[in-house]
Amino acid sequence: MQPPAIPGSGLPMAPERKAPISKASPPPLIDKKVQEPRCFARFIGLSPSTAPGRPLRSLRLRRWKAVNYALSLTSGAELLVRRLDSAALSSNAASALSLSTCVGCYAFQSKSASQPAAAYFSVVCYPFKKGWWYRGESRQKVAKTFCVLTSQDAEENRRVAETWVRTIRELSAPSLEGGIYGLLPQKCQVIVLLNPRSGAGQALNLFTSQVQPMLTEASIGFHKFVTEKHNHAWDLARKEDMSKWDAVVIMAGDGLLHEVINGLMERPDWKTAIQKPLCILPGGSGNALASSLNHYARNAPGSKCDHLQREESKSHLAKEELLMNCTYFLCKGLHSPMDLVSLRTASGKRLFSFLSFGWGFVSDVDITSERYRKLGGARFTVGTFQLLTLLQVYKGRLSYLPAEVQSSVSNSLLPTEVNTCPSPQHPHQVSTANGKSPVNILPQPASSLLKEDSVLEDSLLVPFEQPVPKHWTVIPEEEFVSIVCIQQSHLGTDFLFAPTAKLFDDAIHLFYITAGISRMGMLKLFMALEKGSPLPLNNPHVHYLPVKAFRLEPLEPKGFMTIDGEVLTCEPVQGQIHNRLARIINGS
Repeated sequence: MQPPAIPGSGLPMAPERKAPISKASPPPLIDKKVQEPRCFARFIGLSPSTAPGRPLRSLRLRRWKAVNYALSLTSGAELLVRRLDSAALSSNAASALSLSTCVGCYAFQSKSASQPAAAYFSVVCYPFKKGWWYRGESRQKVAKTFCVLTSQDAEENRRVAETWVRTIRELSAPSLEGGIYGLLPQKCQVIVLLNPRSGAGQALNLFTSQVQPMLTEASIGFHKFVTEKHNHAWDLARKEDMSKWDAVVIMAGDGLLHEVINGLMERPDWKTAIQKPLCILPGGSGNALASSLNHYARNAPGSKCDHLQREESKSHLAKEELLMNCTYFLCKGLHSPMDLVSLRTASGKRLFSFLSFGWGFVSDVDITSERYRKLGGARFTVGTFQLLTLLQVYKGRLSYLPAEVQSSVSNSLLPTEVNTCPSPQHPHQVSTANGKSPVNILPQPASSLLKEDSVLEDSLLVPFEQPVPKHWTVIPEEEFVSIVCIQQSHLGTDFLFAPTAKLFDDAIHLFYITAGISRMGMLKLFMALEKGSPLPLNNPHVHYLPVKAFRLEPLEPKGFMTIDGEVLTCEPVQGQIHNRLARIINGS
């Protein structure tokens, strides 16, 4: 007796118990530990004459490799594939393909003279597989194409193929939990901003050879915009009609994403614009955010990477592997909130940061190593050794608001009693004891595009001419080697700076190194970072704590200040975290 079909589809549905494949039933396809099959059918498997980057639907299929297969879709989101030739039946061998790694599935028909009624569907996945060239696992493409020939009616075969495609897409969609995560629509349209001069100057070639084929497989349409000058992406983000795009993709280093975010925040409709999902594809030499997103995905509970050895999760990723992982995130389309830091300077500038603010040694390495950009990520190593020979001290006053204390201020003196319980609707605003709401007392942004009533308020900060509130902490030391305020886990491709950081943990991770540390001590710190290990905190000169806001007042204009790797004038600065302000495409 044949299994009942899905109504109107011709697609067989598996019954409650395991159904035999035929009257002469071979050994069971489904292991007892695997959930019951959700649907079942027989198809012809085909090996496409693959060419890198070409969509399977356009390829000429090698019919001489056709083999009969039994397919099962399980409710555990697996595609079980079993050959039906005599050798395979005797071994009871079946391969399982996890649909959670599927980026594309589509049906098509071919004008084949031998099989004019046949329909086809292809499944493209990127599971983790062990490579022969190194220890550990990496994503590798697995593409399967099947021929549907259950009827002499071409429309019937097409309908069966499309039913399988719909079911596979349904099972492969990421789960959305807690109302935090979102998902790009199928066949979405994105704008790709690409800096051809990023890193070693290979961004355009990498996009064409690696990214574009995966976007085609995932049915993602794109418009490529190549930047030609500094702040080109800033201007485009400020003026572009974002309603045309489902996401904004940046193929460059972290600097181009910094431009895009600040351009979006200068729009009159910034509240809507900053919620447009952003995506970073590593094309620069630093690639800190891309490495952070990969770190979050590899350590996500229940992820495929949980079984990887700890040392492998910390090891250096090849640039191509990091790019593939981030492109895979884009193909899956999962996006979540991301914290931003609002940074204000004494001269009246206001900038938004997704990555870090720095002063001292780390920032000096970042900027002075620009001359070695052609070396890619190795430029940071060269810059580190150069600056270690002249280890400098930077004098300044550092203050911060600890993460466990959250406050807001008004034009009057800070009340002695403060309710530190934030409102769920306004997590950064805290009402004072007299019930009054905080007011904006800081200088308005210089941009003429922002309306006064739409300015994002920095409720934790006070003007520079006022001392920091009494519930802030002022660090007694005034001589520093380096100060880094970071929101993400990585400060560079291989620099794991804050391993506990998350995309929206509502905290700035403050690291500072005080004067007195030796050159050898600094060398050991950065050698540990280069190996993918977190910053060692057992050194008495190395300090770390999570904060909500900070103020830094240099006592002398010395060294570089940086925000997201971009240079700032050395002057007093202060910033605060804004929880879940932006959205970023990621895999966690």
